[in-house]
Amino acid sequence: MELKACVITISDRASQGVYEDRSGPVAVQILREAGFDAGAPVVIPDSKEAIQRAICDAVAEGARLVLTTGGTGVGPRDFTPEATAPLIKRELSHLMSAIVSKGLQNTPHALIARGVAGLTKEGALVVNAPGSTGGVRDAAEVVVTVASHILAQVDGGDH
Repeated sequence: MELKACVITISDRASQGVYEDRSGPVAVQILREAGFDAGAPVVIPDSKEAIQRAICDAVAEGARLVLTTGGTGVGPRDFTPEATAPLIKRELSHLMSAIVSKGLQNTPHALIARGVAGLTKEGALVVNAPGSTGGVRDAAEVVVTVASHILAQVDGGDH
């Protein structure tokens, strides 16, 4: 059975149609190739309320994996980790460490990305990925290696 996944692109300009979302489709492709049931990315503005609402809506609609892309930098409108953190009940900090480690193989800018990863009270895995196509590719490639195992454990599966 395919696990349902949702990709949320967080970008003021992409949500306003100023430019096309390029990172969301990269994440969707990687998730689909790994066997996840992922629809088109949901594109929202950089706002704490919009981010929390989109994550909660995705989980309520059955997503077991929610991958956000964007808003993890240090800019004045980068709120993704702060918006996500209150929704996380069990943090998976080493998952973020692995994402940064993979990113550092490609760019020193991976050190600037902030993000959280963890489980919601409903048992969904939420991961913040950078908004660049390379950053989201690195994050998604790491996540797909462990997401099914994490979710199986959440559901009471064997270790």
